[in-house]
Amino acid sequence: MKFGGTSVGTPQRMKEVTQLVTKSGEPVFVVLSAMSGTTNSLVEISDYLYKKNPDGANEVINMLERKYERHVQELYATEEYAQQTRDFLREEFQYLRSFTKELFTSFEEKSIVAQGEIISTNMVVNYMREQGISAVLLNALDFMRTDKNAEPDPVYIKEKLAYVMEQNDEAQVYVTQGFICRNAYGEIDNLQRGGSDYTASLVGAALNAEEIQIWTDIDGMHNNDPRIVDKTQPVHQLQFEEAAELAYFGAKILHPTCVQPAKYAGIPVRLLNTMQPDAEGTTISNQTEYGKIKAVAAKDNITAIKIKSSRMLLATGFLRKVFEIFESYQTPIDMVCTSEVGVSMSIDNSAHLGEIMDELKKYGTVTVDTGMCIICVVGDLDWSNIGFETRVMDAMKDVPVRMISYGGSNYNISFLIREEDKRRALQSLSDHLFN
Repeated sequence: MKFGGTSVGTPQRMKEVTQLVTKSGEPVFVVLSAMSGTTNSLVEISDYLYKKNPDGANEVINMLERKYERHVQELYATEEYAQQTRDFLREEFQYLRSFTKELFTSFEEKSIVAQGEIISTNMVVNYMREQGISAVLLNALDFMRTDKNAEPDPVYIKEKLAYVMEQNDEAQVYVTQGFICRNAYGEIDNLQRGGSDYTASLVGAALNAEEIQIWTDIDGMHNNDPRIVDKTQPVHQLQFEEAAELAYFGAKILHPTCVQPAKYAGIPVRLLNTMQPDAEGTTISNQTEYGKIKAVAAKDNITAIKIKSSRMLLATGFLRKVFEIFESYQTPIDMVCTSEVGVSMSIDNSAHLGEIMDELKKYGTVTVDTGMCIICVVGDLDWSNIGFETRVMDAMKDVPVRMISYGGSNYNISFLIREEDKRRALQSLSDHLFN
């Protein structure tokens, strides 16, 4: 069971999480994020230290310490556990202050940012013990590790986690930190933003868990963006590939990479709502619901680049040269469409757009469209499902479309449109496909 920052964002929420965790009576492994807002404060502290402003850093540290002092008063009923937590927090904040006296690098920043999860897990485990629950805190830094490519090391994780679990085999609830890990050199590091989901998926796969539950403040993945579109519904079942497409193209509830370990281990992932624990949520598994279009997502801030070249006609190596330019500037490509005289691509990172254009001009005429948006329709879109793409196209008939991508996977049709047409396109797709 993984709980995000809003799920442990207040003392009251921490109490509700404790009830959810112990409800089944079965042994449970719990992954917790930092309390909402804490990681941002820790990043702000680091920012002041990079800028050699220790006073600014200390001010944010003091503000954060006062906030946690209030949380302690609300969370614990007994003086024993309140004092225990105060002593722990005093050490934590002294540790944060120690960085204001030394040279500051990205290594120190990662150590500072890791403290959010360390604080939340300690507070929750102390509360569980106060409630008479057999809970044990496992330090994620003892078993979560990435390799030299900054990718999780599943063999190491499985081995170390098995050893740590053996030492504590009597507990009912095991709690660890999401997001944080050590790198291949033993330094404190992290799995990037969204990394708590990744931790849960890696731990679930290592333990061969029955199920991985991601608890957030939304009742599962919706079939469209509820902030923009009327009458959206939670999608009750998704295949792993469908979920990854939706996550990549804008469904913020899930980090695109985090479900991979669960997918390979064949363990279902359920997205559930802490605020509505009885809601069905979304189950993601290797099962496909055949013949169904499931959901629509949108990704903003897209730039389209078109290279037109008469020399391209039948020229071998042309596409390789084009892609190598994007690779050299570490700029991933979202969509690609080719014709005999040109190629169009979309990117979502325009940091090196100027340099990329300069290089592309060696091979043809380059045009750029900014302020674009990718609309992605996900479901069982195998080409044998006759007429499915027509239904989707019909919904888009009044929207100007710059590019279409179909056939790259069996689960996705994507459209590149102007950002100002996004709301109209999403609403029309909902009306045609779901309502």
